[in-house]
Amino acid sequence: MQFHPDALIAAACEQTGLDDFGGDGFREGLEILCQSLSSEAQLNPFGQMALPGAIHSALSNRLQIVDWAKRHPDVSDERIEAPIVVAGLFRAGTTFLTYLLEKDPRHRPLLGWEAGASVPPPTPATLHADPRIDAARAASAMVDQINPRIRVVQSEEPDGPTECIAVMNQDFKSLLWEAMANVPAYGEWLAATDHQSAYDYHKRTLQTLQSGGVRGRWSLKSPSHALHLGALTAVYPDARLLIMHRDPVVLCASVCSLITTLTGTFSDADHRRYIADHWTDMLARSVAAIDAFRDANPQCRIVDVRYADLAIDPIATMRRIYAAFDSDLDGPALSAMEAHVASHPKGRFGRHGYDPAEFGLDAEAIAERFRPYVERYDIPLETMRER
Repeated sequence: MQFHPDALIAAACEQTGLDDFGGDGFREGLEILCQSLSSEAQLNPFGQMALPGAIHSALSNRLQIVDWAKRHPDVSDERIEAPIVVAGLFRAGTTFLTYLLEKDPRHRPLLGWEAGASVPPPTPATLHADPRIDAARAASAMVDQINPRIRVVQSEEPDGPTECIAVMNQDFKSLLWEAMANVPAYGEWLAATDHQSAYDYHKRTLQTLQSGGVRGRWSLKSPSHALHLGALTAVYPDARLLIMHRDPVVLCASVCSLITTLTGTFSDADHRRYIADHWTDMLARSVAAIDAFRDANPQCRIVDVRYADLAIDPIATMRRIYAAFDSDLDGPALSAMEAHVASHPKGRFGRHGYDPAEFGLDAEAIAERFRPYVERYDIPLETMRER
């Protein structure tokens, strides 16, 4: 199947009745993604339907955000103050941590449904009652039905917090596309390209969503932020950064299992060798990027969070995070977090097992490769068991 950027752009313009994308910074990423999908992804029939639809949705939402901001100039005056940004390594507990942060009524998470259908922005009355939530839930249910394993490896509710890549995909500089399809050429381009425009667009989206009246301190997350902390802090200089850490042997096996499951929804080909090499390298690049940012920005306050600590005592870990940012965890926020921990045991959707050997990975070689990282952050080693 061939993906044609011009045809996808024309379809989005026709469907929305709009034609201003707010500049053409997204265009190169779209073109390379389309080339990579056409020549490398080996999509199955469902993928051949779903991926054009995902691109169309990303383009359409971008058009509507740009149009909304033009028609409501006050959007540009919206202040995004000291957002909490959860970053770090993939499969290191970022989702669990973000769901705990969401329980604090003072926080404003990026919700799954609004990331992809942002206009009109939600109001306090519609944030959890908008009909777009049902549409997002129906789409998610269809994918779960096609591949029930997704619910086991990555549980996310349409009206719960989502990753920032669900917004940055609309600038076509996002790991979301690599989580849906194995696209080596796009991945190589993505690793080398400047992400500043994606973070600028991300801020415009948050301003648009906030302008509907649902405010608070934004609590955001995406492991991929670790790769671009310079671009992120250029847009959000007062961001409160939380960096997640976990045993890299477990991380590599877990992320390979996740990506194999996700991309396996849209392709029947065996991409395990590419997944093992590419995503293990990405974890190494994440570690290097975090260290480089710290060396260049010693004044930046960063809180390191170990997965083991979060898993063993989530509430104590959250108290430490709050204290690091000169805040107290008490009252409704504490009660809501305690209730969430009690009602969300691990494995409630099934057990997610993983084995490095399944992907041709050598556990000892991975441990040696990441040994300086483990020692630097004093990361507890884990046995290979269900996440």
